[in-house]
Amino acid sequence: MPHHHALTALIARLNGPTFDRFAAQVHTNGGCRQPIHLRGKVEHYDPATGELLHRYTTNHEPDGVLRVACKTRRASRCPSCAETYRADTYQLVRAGLVGGKGVPATVTAHPALFVTLTAPSFGKVHTRRSKGHCHPHRNAPTCPHGRVLACKERHHRDDPRLGEPLCFDCYDYTGSVLFNAVSPELWRRFTEALRRRIARAAGLTQKELRDVLTVSFAKVAEYQRRGIVHFHAVIRLDGNDGPSSPPPPWATPDLLAAAVRHAAQAVTVPVAGHVLRWGTQLDTRRITFDGEVSEQAVAGYIAKYATKSAECVGTLDRKIHSLDELALYEMREHPRRLIAECLRLGAREDLAELRLTSWAHVLGFRGHFSTKSRRYSTTLGALRAAREEHQRTEQITTGRLPLLPEDTVLVVARWEYAGKGLSLSDQLVAAAITGGRL
Repeated sequence: MPHHHALTALIARLNGPTFDRFAAQVHTNGGCRQPIHLRGKVEHYDPATGELLHRYTTNHEPDGVLRVACKTRRASRCPSCAETYRADTYQLVRAGLVGGKGVPATVTAHPALFVTLTAPSFGKVHTRRSKGHCHPHRNAPTCPHGRVLACKERHHRDDPRLGEPLCFDCYDYTGSVLFNAVSPELWRRFTEALRRRIARAAGLTQKELRDVLTVSFAKVAEYQRRGIVHFHAVIRLDGNDGPSSPPPPWATPDLLAAAVRHAAQAVTVPVAGHVLRWGTQLDTRRITFDGEVSEQAVAGYIAKYATKSAECVGTLDRKIHSLDELALYEMREHPRRLIAECLRLGAREDLAELRLTSWAHVLGFRGHFSTKSRRYSTTLGALRAAREEHQRTEQITTGRLPLLPEDTVLVVARWEYAGKGLSLSDQLVAAAITGGRL
C-alpha cells in the first residue's frame, strides 16, 4: 500500500496543470519504467539573419524536465523498452529471411540454417528428461566428495534446482566462467573457420570465395539454467553483393550444414590452462516457410532471447565488485559460486583483459547479446531512426515542433542529465495511464 507522502504526490500530479503533458510523455516513452530526465532547450535560428524562429525549453515541462525512454534491452530493467528492442530485433532477423526493410524478397531462395552452438559439460547438473529421473540411480558413481551423482526426482519446469550441480565441489566453476568470457572469441573463430571450410569445399581460395559468396548471420546469446551461454544463429549464404545477389549454384544448404559441423569441431580458445571449445550438442536446421522451423518462428525465437540476460540462473541485474558486496545479496549457492569465481579470477593479472570483475553479474560473459554481420539485413539504428522520424512528424502536425526546412535552419541544442526513473507516485500514475494495475 503506498505511504501517505506518495498518495499526496499522486493526487497532486492528477490534479496539477501539467498532468496532460505528463501523460503525453508517458505515452511517448511507451510506459518506460526508468525514463531519463533531461533539462535544456532547443533553438532554431535563421542562419542568414540570426533571427530566432522557434524555441523549445523544458521549463514548461512537468517538473522542468523532459522524460525520454531509457531504451534498455533488458526485460528485467524495463519491460516496455525491452519490448521495443525485441520487436526491432524480430523485424531485423525476419527481413534477412523474407525481405523487407531494404532487403529484396529474392533472399528467400538463399540457403539459410538455424544453428545452435552449445557449451561443453563442466559437471553433472539437475535436468529435465522426457523419461525417467533427472539422473538414474542404477550404477550411479560416487564423486570424490562422497556424493552419489544421481537424482531420483522428476523436476518440474520451474524447479530452482534445474541447472545446479549434483555436487557443487566437483563442478568446474573456473571452466564455466572462462567459457562465458571467451565465447565471443569462439564465435569469431567459428565464423572464420566456416568461411575457410566453404572455400575448401568449393575448391577456392578465401580471396576467390569473397568474390563470389558472402556468409551472413544474425545471432543471439542465451543463458542455460546452469549459467553458461550458448548461441542461436541464422546463417545465410549470399552472392558477393550480399542479399541482393544469389549465391553460386554449388552453395547449397547441405554444403553449409557440413561446413558448420566442421567449423564447430575445429575451433578452440586456450586460456589459463584450459582449452575451451563448443559442446558436442550442435543443432543445424534448414529454415523453411511452411514447416516447424519457419522464418517467423526463428525470428521470434531470436528476438525473445535478445532481451534476456542471466536472470534464469538467479544472478543479479547490476554490477558487483567484491565478495563483501556479494554477501549482501540473497541467492542460491550455484549463482553465488559463479559470481565469486568471476571475482576470484578477475583479480589475476594474467586474466585482466577478460575484465571478469566488471562482468561478474552476468557470470563472465562480456559480449553483445545480439549481433549480426554487416550485410545480413537492416540495422537497429535504421529502425530507430525511422521511428524517431515518425515521432517528429507527429510533433510537427500537433504543433509541438515548427515546420521548418532543416537544411536552411541553424539548430542549437543544450541538454544536461537531470536524473532518471519515476517516483512511487509517478509509477502509479504511469501504470494507470498505460493500462497497468495499481
